[in-house]
Amino acid sequence: MSSTLQAPRARRAALAFIFVTVLIDFLAFGLILPGLPHLVERLAGGSTATAAYWIAVFGTAFAAIQFICSPIQGALSDRFGRRPVILLSCLGLAVDFVFMALANSLPWLFIGRVVSGVFSASLTAANAYIADVTSPEERAKSYGIVGAAFGVGLVLGPVLGGQLSHIDSRLPFWFAAGLTMLNFCYGWFVLPESLPSERRSRKFDWSHANPIGSLVLLKRYPQVFGLAAVIFLVNLAQYVYPSVFVLFADYQYRWKEDAVGWVLGLVGVLSVLVNVLLIGPGVKRFGEHRTLLFGLGCGVLGFVIYGFADVGWVLVAALPFGTLLTVAGPAAQTLLTRQVDASEQGRVQGALTSLVSVAGIVGPATFAGSFGYFIGVDAPVHLPGAPFFFAAVFLGIGALIAWRYARPTVAVDATAAVVEPT
Repeated sequence: MSSTLQAPRARRAALAFIFVTVLIDFLAFGLILPGLPHLVERLAGGSTATAAYWIAVFGTAFAAIQFICSPIQGALSDRFGRRPVILLSCLGLAVDFVFMALANSLPWLFIGRVVSGVFSASLTAANAYIADVTSPEERAKSYGIVGAAFGVGLVLGPVLGGQLSHIDSRLPFWFAAGLTMLNFCYGWFVLPESLPSERRSRKFDWSHANPIGSLVLLKRYPQVFGLAAVIFLVNLAQYVYPSVFVLFADYQYRWKEDAVGWVLGLVGVLSVLVNVLLIGPGVKRFGEHRTLLFGLGCGVLGFVIYGFADVGWVLVAALPFGTLLTVAGPAAQTLLTRQVDASEQGRVQGALTSLVSVAGIVGPATFAGSFGYFIGVDAPVHLPGAPFFFAAVFLGIGALIAWRYARPTVAVDATAAVVEPT
């Protein structure tokens, strides 16, 4: 692994594993999405109202646990290396999926979802790994490939999970367990360590391994703090899709499950294409700053069109504009990693994942609540597209922050040599 001929091959294999890890994580969770509500409903004695309550509790608890655990995983990866944290997360998820497949009551299933929130924070260490083994110029492309993994999981997971849940509501959990266990075995033999011992933190610091402490860490870097705010607003805006899209499409266009599935699948395909084909060349040609502002501007335009679209074909036609928002995340992530020392990449990535978890807590209430209010009889104006307008406002604020904080500066690690996996 240490020879000059083997090093590029080792780095490619490591990045391929990170891609597969993120893909399997999102694919596994996508697998259980169609069947989970039905399993909850069955465990709730057939009561749809009770099932809806538990699903809401599951979602909030999952995001809250990620908020707490992401900085812990990041700090652990800074102290002990990325490899053990990533592998432990893979193994923990595999065991937890088996636990949920065997759960025979709602409290036990709830415990399983909480444990999933603990181990699914592996994206923190995965992002830090990418920062370790790629040059600043190549990071946006690498983060874009990770984003493509999310898109592929978004497309394939629910489709495959829906088919498996028709056979048995617990089968998607078993299938997800098998995938994550295979990924653990693959990583055990393939994944090298990316953070040498001399670049690790000297000790595990609890002051930075908690959500509040990790956010305080961000304030040490004013530009990082601004970029983190942009990443938070981008993720918050994108929660409009899982929060209200199905209800909005049914209310506004009378689209049923099959039509919504095809449209969401199209969103996933477009997301993959943007991540794979556009982010790398775009950043190389225009730089992270302009690419970030371009993505935010396209996102604002797309969400405004969604909000005004009174016929379905207008929304579908606007999807390419909305999907171009995808380029903003990797561009902001790359700008941020340039400002942080290698020994703190894990903790900073943990803080970012915590912020995304906060978006997962705030977003559904914001968008679902505004949708319900503006289609209700007490609304001052009938406006079903209100959630999309709120999402556009969030992105507009993000664009203003990015204009101030995303300007190119001298990077902390811009001249540092890329660390080869060992």
